[in-house]
Order: sequence, then structure tokens, then C-alpha cells
Amino acid sequence: MVPTSGPSSRAISKVAKGNVGDKRVEVIGVDDEIARRMVAHSQPSLFSDTLGDGQPAGTIIRKGDGLAVSIWEAPPAVLFGAGGGDPRATSSSSTSRGTTLPEQMVDEEGRIVVPFVGSLPVAGMSPKQVERQITSRLAGMAHQPQVLVQLSRNSNTTVTVVGEVANTARVPLTPRGERLLDILASAGGTRQPVGKMTIQITRGTQITSMPLELVIRDPRQNIRLQSGDIVTALFQPYSFTALGATGRNEELPFEATGLTLSQALGRVNGLQDARANAKGVFIFRFEDPANLSPEQRSRVVLTPDGKAPIIYQVDLRDPHSLFIAQNFPMRDKDVLYIANAPLADIQKFVNVIYSSILPAATAATVIP
Repeated sequence: MVPTSGPSSRAISKVAKGNVGDKRVEVIGVDDEIARRMVAHSQPSLFSDTLGDGQPAGTIIRKGDGLAVSIWEAPPAVLFGAGGGDPRATSSSSTSRGTTLPEQMVDEEGRIVVPFVGSLPVAGMSPKQVERQITSRLAGMAHQPQVLVQLSRNSNTTVTVVGEVANTARVPLTPRGERLLDILASAGGTRQPVGKMTIQITRGTQITSMPLELVIRDPRQNIRLQSGDIVTALFQPYSFTALGATGRNEELPFEATGLTLSQALGRVNGLQDARANAKGVFIFRFEDPANLSPEQRSRVVLTPDGKAPIIYQVDLRDPHSLFIAQNFPMRDKDVLYIANAPLADIQKFVNVIYSSILPAATAATVIP
């Protein structure tokens, strides 16, 4: 048996023609279309697109908030003026008289109760919208009513920060409108290098993640957070493993912002000229089935966790493949394998034969 560091290109190519054990492994030649598809599926969801920019605290009424409602009537006051009202809401000109209602908490259904108006839905509205709603309801009952609604108490204007931060905390929001990087800074920053951090934001049932480095680079992703958001700082040391006829056989880390095949080849010091088969550059990956065509999905048997065993092949003898390699994204836990050239295996065989015959031939010439 000739020593080798792994399967030959021919052995890998045979995988496409049959089953390996009880699982079908698909071998896909990487062309420009495949590379473009991989790039499209590897783009992270942007905070600005999926979550948008939140409203500053105090501009939107939420369940549990306290509201102060004041109502003025022009004379002669019909509904709210006869009782004298609250002096704080009374004009000194005696041309109008107002009443300030006791503070009301927005109930679990998002409603408050206003005299002569009844139950009003206010959760998710601004104070100005509530003012207009009460004024329209009082029209015809009160004499030229004017309404002022103020958010007197915010019960739940906090953001929770957890994960790889210096201080896990619940950070209060203010009308200034704190943004994502403000919240991370208030928690003492991340405990790991920025390039290896992923930020996950949970808003209700929606969960979106982005590399922290991209958030810093793109100001649009530094979104204003909303009350109840959960910010999780995740330390994700991505890596790939290089095997075969490369300059380095080891596991190599890369940044959360991603890595292309050409960059991966550069980090392993390229192919070994004396051994490598430039046609036999392979990436072994457990792929998301959504990244495959319907025909490819029909030919593979998924793993228990729903992944498809895929081998991508790149022919570096083709000059165009160097452009493809600049776009093809590497993924976490990928295996980059470079097969030996056929002549390299033949040379190994010759060396084995030569090393076994030479001692015998040398002995025969020495012994008379």
C-alpha cells in the first residue's frame, strides 16, 4: 500500500456515482453560478432590514405604563368644569377650566378608561394619537375640548444584555433613544475580540444575528433598540481544517465576518507543488439543504440534524477558478482537502520499490 494523506481525486469522484455506506454524498463542481448562490445564502440578515430603527423610550405607550390625562373645556364648561377640577389644570384667565384625571395604568389589554369616553385602546400609540382619539370621542359632549396626555411612568423600558459582556445587566432606556453600541458600552463591552463576536437581538419571537464587526462598520446596523429587546453577545470562534497536499495541515480560525476559499488557501500557504493535484481541491461540508437545487436535494440523504453531506470540487488549473475562489465562502467546520497528483502517488510507489530493492542489490555486489 502506497502511503497517502487521504483519498485520491478519482476515489472522491466515484462518490457521485454511488452510495457511501447508507448515505449519499453529492459531489458538486464549483462554477460561477454555484459561487453566486453560496454568496447569496451566506449574507447575514441586516438589523436595519429585519428589525428596523426603534422608537425612543417614552414616545410609544406600552402595557403597564402610567398615563396622566388632562382635559380642558371652553366656557361654559359642560362635563368637566362644574366640579372645580384640579388647580394645576386650570387657566388663570378663567376662560377655561380643566380637569386632571388620576394616573391610570395601561392594563393587560392595552386600555385605559376616560370618563364620558369609556375604555380606549392606547397600547402601541403615541400620546398625541391618544389625545386626538379622546378629543374626537368628546366632540358633541364637551364644549370645545382640548386634551393633554403625558407618559408619567414607564414600567418596562429596559433592554437585557447577556452573553460575553463584561456585565450582564438590564439597561434602562431613555427618551434619547439608546442604540445597540450604546447598550453594549453600558454593559462594559465584550470580553472577546470584536472580530470573533456575533450579536443576536431577540425582539418578541423574532431573532436576528450579525457579526459585531459589521455593526461597527455600517452605522445603519447600529439600530435604536426597543423596550423588551434581548441583546446576546456570542463568542463564535469559526474555524476550518486543512488536510492533504497543503502547506499546513491543521485547524485554522477565521473571523465572524467570513472567509473566502482564496483566503483559506492563502492561510494554509497554498498547494504543495510537488504533491498537489490542482484539479483536486475539495471542500467537505454539511450543507444547509436550502442552498442546494431541487435535483441535488433529491439525491442526498440528510443527517439527523437536517444537513446534507456535500463535497465541493474546484479545478485550480482553470484560471477562471481563481476568480470563483475569491467569492466562494468558507463555513465553520469546513474541511479543505487537497488530493495528491497521480504522478505523486506513482513517485511514492517508485520510491518504495527503490528503497526495498536498493539494499538487496547493494548486498549482492558486496557478497562474493
